[in-house]
Amino acid sequence: MFDTRIAILGCPDSFYARDLQRAAIELAFTYQPNVVSFSDLFVDSQVSSHALCEYDAVLVRSMPLGSLEQVIFRMNALHVIQRRGTVVINQPRTLEIAIDKWLTLDLASQSRLPIPHTHACQTREQAMSAFESLGRDVIVKPIFGGEGRGLIRVDNADIAHRVFSTLEQIQSVAYLQEFVPHFGYDIRVLFVGEEYFCIARHASENDWRTNISRGGHATRYQITDHQLDIARQAKNMVGGDVIGVDILPAKDGRDLLLEVNAVPGWKGVASACEVDIAQKVLQLAIYHARSKRHTG
Repeated sequence: MFDTRIAILGCPDSFYARDLQRAAIELAFTYQPNVVSFSDLFVDSQVSSHALCEYDAVLVRSMPLGSLEQVIFRMNALHVIQRRGTVVINQPRTLEIAIDKWLTLDLASQSRLPIPHTHACQTREQAMSAFESLGRDVIVKPIFGGEGRGLIRVDNADIAHRVFSTLEQIQSVAYLQEFVPHFGYDIRVLFVGEEYFCIARHASENDWRTNISRGGHATRYQITDHQLDIARQAKNMVGGDVIGVDILPAKDGRDLLLEVNAVPGWKGVASACEVDIAQKVLQLAIYHARSKRHTG
């Protein structure tokens, strides 16, 4: 029986909140994990008080949109919560890096990890120049976002002009990557502590996106040593305990790091690998909380 108090920072209606609560019942938790909304976060500068001070560990399971002021405050609040002794999974600095696709790939480039040719800019003229240099076939992504939302493939100059004009008008950043011919799947490596689980995410018919949430399907995958080395380096680069690393095997023989996810889903991994990921995440949180209790 576990007496660790755990909060789930996210949406109470999400699959992952329900899955963690289900796993807590099966693990015979004394206290059922509670779901807390980001909008409920607060901190008090005069006393060691904050919205999650009654919990031993916090599992961050979403990162909702908000104003710039709200986003900065929420991340600062997580830093305060961590400094005041509550275990945060994943730690705030890991979230800050992985949420920003450009920052993640720039750090990967500095670490000499293989990545697609990527360009980020703020004007239509700069984006059109990048479109030409990337071979007139690119993937345009939001810098912040996941599950394949907002990804478009652009291989026509007139459409590119319209897309980049729109992004400039709404004061968004144009984030472009070369379109890499591939075999219809990418690899997701899910780390839970030092354990890892690997699947291939196959694109649905007539779609190049491999995200499970976009209709793709998952199969267990036997990862190569080279691919695993890329995944481990990427995990170490951002830090964190529960990390998803996406790698694309290209037709030209490259294994390319696409993204590192600090709030990774695990539905496809759990199903394809026949493993209870939610239980493993909870057990990891218990381990860290108890270690903190004994050393703090």
